[in-house]
Amino acid sequence: MTGAPQVCPTLLYADAKAAVAQLTDAFGFTATAVYEGEDGRIAHAELSYGNGMVMLGSKGTGSEFDRLMTGAGPVGVYVHVDDADAHHARAVAHGAEIVLPLRDQDYGSREYAARDAEGNVWSFGTYLPGAAE
Repeated sequence: MTGAPQVCPTLLYADAKAAVAQLTDAFGFTATAVYEGEDGRIAHAELSYGNGMVMLGSKGTGSEFDRLMTGAGPVGVYVHVDDADAHHARAVAHGAEIVLPLRDQDYGSREYAARDAEGNVWSFGTYLPGAAE
């Protein structure tokens, strides 16, 4: 993959393990990160294809993202931003519905989430999927 993508679709699956298998086996994606929860379900996975990437996980985990996606569109979008504080301030100034406050995450990102006019969840943060660790 040439450079890490700055925009990533985020998907939740009833059977995320099967989704990872299909996306890698049938569609040629490469699993670059797969993290399982204590219950064995996929908590978070990153799959790359060329210079693109999708992030996915299991439905029904009770995570904040899982709860936010209830009643939302079928796909969320994660966007890497260099300055999460400035991006958040701009969104607030333009009346965006902030659904997760701006905060530091335990995996090193500073991020927040908002809903668009159709109810889709957009996350903005400094995490760069696929970047070298």
